[in-house]
Amino acid sequence: MGDPVLAARWAGFKSPGLIFSGFVAGVALQLQQATLWHGGGYALLAALAMVALVTGAVKRKTFLNASLAAMVLAALLGFGQTGWRAALFQTTTLNPALEGRDIAVTGTVLALPQRSEDAVRFRLQLDSARINGQPVSLPPQILLGWYAGFGAREAKAALTGSDDPAEFSPEQQRQPQNLRAGERWQMTVRLKAPHGNSNPHGFDYELWLWEQGIQATGYVRAGPHDEPPSKLSSSWAHPVERARQSVREAVFARIDNRQLAGVIAALVVGDQNAIERADWDVFRATGVAHLMSISGLHITMFAWVASLLIGGLWQRSVRLTPRLCLAVPAVSAGAWGGLLLAALYALFSGWGVPAQRTIWMLATVVLLRQSGRQWPWQQTWLLAMAVVVALDPWALLQAGFWLSFVAVGVLFATDSGADGGRSVWAGAQFDQKNGAPGRFWPSWLARPLAGLARAAREQWVVTLALTPLSLLLFNQVSLVGLLANAVAIPWVTLLVTPLAMLGVLHAPLWDAAAWTVGLLAAYLQWLARWPLASISVAAAPLWCAVAGVLGGALLALRLPWHWRLLGLPLLLPVLLWQPARMEAGQFELLAADIGQGNAVLVRTAGHTLLYDTGPRFSRESDAGHRVLVPLLRALGERLDMLMLSHRDSDHIGGAPAVLAMQPQAALVSSIEDGHELQALRKSTRCVAGQRWVWDGVSFEVLHPEAGDYDTVNKSNAMSCVLRVSNGRQTALLVGDIEAPQELRLAGSANPATLAGLKADFLLVPHHGSKTSSSAQFLDAVQPRLALAQMGYRNRFGHPVESVVARYRERGIRLVRSSQCGAALWQSSKPGDIACERQQALRYWHHGPLSTP
Repeated sequence: MGDPVLAARWAGFKSPGLIFSGFVAGVALQLQQATLWHGGGYALLAALAMVALVTGAVKRKTFLNASLAAMVLAALLGFGQTGWRAALFQTTTLNPALEGRDIAVTGTVLALPQRSEDAVRFRLQLDSARINGQPVSLPPQILLGWYAGFGAREAKAALTGSDDPAEFSPEQQRQPQNLRAGERWQMTVRLKAPHGNSNPHGFDYELWLWEQGIQATGYVRAGPHDEPPSKLSSSWAHPVERARQSVREAVFARIDNRQLAGVIAALVVGDQNAIERADWDVFRATGVAHLMSISGLHITMFAWVASLLIGGLWQRSVRLTPRLCLAVPAVSAGAWGGLLLAALYALFSGWGVPAQRTIWMLATVVLLRQSGRQWPWQQTWLLAMAVVVALDPWALLQAGFWLSFVAVGVLFATDSGADGGRSVWAGAQFDQKNGAPGRFWPSWLARPLAGLARAAREQWVVTLALTPLSLLLFNQVSLVGLLANAVAIPWVTLLVTPLAMLGVLHAPLWDAAAWTVGLLAAYLQWLARWPLASISVAAAPLWCAVAGVLGGALLALRLPWHWRLLGLPLLLPVLLWQPARMEAGQFELLAADIGQGNAVLVRTAGHTLLYDTGPRFSRESDAGHRVLVPLLRALGERLDMLMLSHRDSDHIGGAPAVLAMQPQAALVSSIEDGHELQALRKSTRCVAGQRWVWDGVSFEVLHPEAGDYDTVNKSNAMSCVLRVSNGRQTALLVGDIEAPQELRLAGSANPATLAGLKADFLLVPHHGSKTSSSAQFLDAVQPRLALAQMGYRNRFGHPVESVVARYRERGIRLVRSSQCGAALWQSSKPGDIACERQQALRYWHHGPLSTP
């Protein structure tokens, strides 16, 4: 509806950069809305702003007033356009009444199905949907999983209320078939609204689904009592995706080493899921993760090579037919040809959001250059940003967007003086002086000898500028990144990627590509083992990142060193930032949103304890890697103790990742001596009577008794019960204890123990199972607040209605983590609890009051 480029052109405004920056600001403002208005209001706002800009209504004012008016109108245009698109998309959301029901659907497989050891995940474009033969309305696209083995039991936890073990028997599951894009299938599915974990500084899964156009997720019903999924037909309706899948399968068939094959598949067809998690850890630690997938670097490289070839062939065509060069100059033919082939390459790589951004950026610069316009670099930079944001407004919330544009902006700013005013858009421009493709890629590729020094400088400049931004976005930065990228960038772009791409035409070249990947992997693993290969800092506020980027850019500018050194103080805030801690004598609990399981961070003025580590989601994923490690890094936490209540997988699933990140943390638990975690770190038994004091806050273990270890008990019965108190407020963390253990605690003859059970905050026993939260126990504890850590639509139905009723009868406020997200409770405010899902609510999120 709104195009900032057309608006700026038609208005004839003297400073189009103000139009572009105002448009981006308006989009950014709209993305902060918690709820959407009616779509008509957005459309009217955008239309009025567009008319005012196009008719030049602001030009009759003074220049200053006209500039401000134009920025405001552009901001209204961006705000209205984005809101209208969001409201239009939201009209096709999943009806909540259809969640968890068996729905017979017919549809076509889209994109490249993602296969793992225990599942295949795929997108389905729906043709029809029925419940008991009656048609129902569903979103146009849904994301499904077809599970087997481990995933058949675990992955259904978010969708079904059944607790029947037979339903989840891996042996009885129909194994996932080899789905292919373009195939039309009929199957029975269960769906739910997009719902992800909501944690401070965490990955926004619901935003990712929104940006991908997905409004429902679910799984295929493939049990023995379900109608078996059936393929109805196969077509070439999606030839690119079918070709991608064929190439991926050929890569894995050719290369025996799955780690090497995964990297090659990622580089050729954009399948980042093919790379194993351990390899991603190495790539991130060494700062080269951006090279191991189809990124802007690879696409621009492809465009540069294509432009040189097409431009060269076009010039040589003069000998055969001069008409070609007379009709279209070689520089234009190379530019447009390179752009076209780069777009095809991006399409073959899966047309991911980063690839799309690169194509739009390249297209913007090529159009600008071919039109003959010579804009200042600031306007070129803002124009490309406005185009990308107009096409994908939600890109503003993606880390890759800011890393790309800040890097380019820094290169613009630091290179303009040395380049005669010509800008360096990641090399994406042409030498206008001699009319030949000269710098469609960094100059070190076109002029190897003279360009090596320039390439090193550009890498140094980008590293300086992006280090503080990377710390803000990821709370981690690689100190060996400069050394790693100095080798990895030319190695991957000039050797690995060409061999991998040419392997599509001649498969034996994939063997050579695998060999080159193996050499690079050995080098990166060596760097990753260096002490302090990467550092982590606590998440800093935005002003720290802005100051840090300016400081890095100032250090990189071509200025005298006494001016450059002024950038050092600007780097200090982002490097030294530390979040505020509790006062001595106070404590707080942060219950992470990890789905069905427990994970509670207990913090005092100077110490930190983590109680449980959440579930293991699959063989490749757990709450430790996905939630707790990023959370601890963002908070700048150094654990003093990890307490694992008992050995159930929904309590210790993330322990290996947390222990690896926190080597200094003492491990306390009730796990048996032969448990596999004992090999990672020797555990001390939790035994009733253990006490210690941190910063005026006392910690006491109430259960199990020492004699419980000498008898055979259920794992739940061995849960470590931890009491945390400052003498005025108390929190009680009880794991999965059940009624017998509750009654033993509540029925103790020791008055001190009974008094010690009273608490302001209670972690609901066993997530709200019918086997726990007995009346006697609740009467003894008398909490103000109780938190049930449970997964959205978990298979056990936690918390069960009978338990909810007992809390309601006693006036105890019961908070569900599926509604609250990460929950923060502080001893200084014992009657309040802060919910991340409410405080960080945006319109694409599953509402905090809508979850059961």
